[in-house]
Amino acid sequence: MLTIELLKKIRKIEISTKKAVSETFSGQYHSVFKGQGIEFSEVRPYIVGDEIRFVDWNVSARQNSLFVKRFVEERELTVFIIADVSGSTLFGSASSLKSEIIAEISSILAFSAIDNKDKVGAILFSDKIERYIPPKKGRKHVLSIISEIMSHKPQSFKTGIDNALRYTLNTLKRRSVIFLLSDFIDSGFEKSISIVSKKHDLIAIRLIDPYETGVNLPFYLTVRDPESDDEYIIDVMRYQNSQYIKRFYQDFSTKISDIFKKNDIDYLEVDISQDYIAPLTKFFKMRQKRNVR
Repeated sequence: MLTIELLKKIRKIEISTKKAVSETFSGQYHSVFKGQGIEFSEVRPYIVGDEIRFVDWNVSARQNSLFVKRFVEERELTVFIIADVSGSTLFGSASSLKSEIIAEISSILAFSAIDNKDKVGAILFSDKIERYIPPKKGRKHVLSIISEIMSHKPQSFKTGIDNALRYTLNTLKRRSVIFLLSDFIDSGFEKSISIVSKKHDLIAIRLIDPYETGVNLPFYLTVRDPESDDEYIIDVMRYQNSQYIKRFYQDFSTKISDIFKKNDIDYLEVDISQDYIAPLTKFFKMRQKRNVR
């Protein structure tokens, strides 16, 4: 059962994200994400200038006159959201948690999809598949996805991106647009992400918190791993004002971005302490320009 407070949050997300969709994203969405190709529509009489390769010889023979095949774009897409619900997404040093921003961005993507008559589905994952929601159309379906992301209590707090991607490969038989939303604090998913990116249009959205890049506090810190529940004591002074932590984070970020670049995967980084509309808009415009070329 959803609490009144959670229902209010879901309603607030619906109102704010639908406003963003109508004002910013809906118009770009159609040109950013292409359909599956073209499909046969009908035959019509040949007109001088038509390409001979489109002549339907069987119909032409029966009618004793030339007819050509007419095709239209197969527009309908399947948009699939793979949302990380592991323990690390329950972190946020500012006003929002990573999990809350994942829900809001998922809402924008899902409402953009249904505005264009596309289907939307989702997987919620930790180190296991927590929830699978088959692709469907409609506002009620989108709201059910958002409420699932916001209210879901994971069975595990660990992360298994490889498992989520392999499940997706076995589930989605038709080429789809896939958004993978995670902080990517994981490893061992290089092979599966490469396979998925070749079969589907995969977009990676990485949620980061500025506090993760390093801390500048001149004393000992006790930190807890939200996924393993282990606690560690860090001597910040020993690492010269957390330079070690910053360097470790930079190396980790470089490794993650290199995986995406190697596989030609569009990669968007979202700082959860800032407005995410600007980077999303920039991403849509980048895809739009690329499709025009």
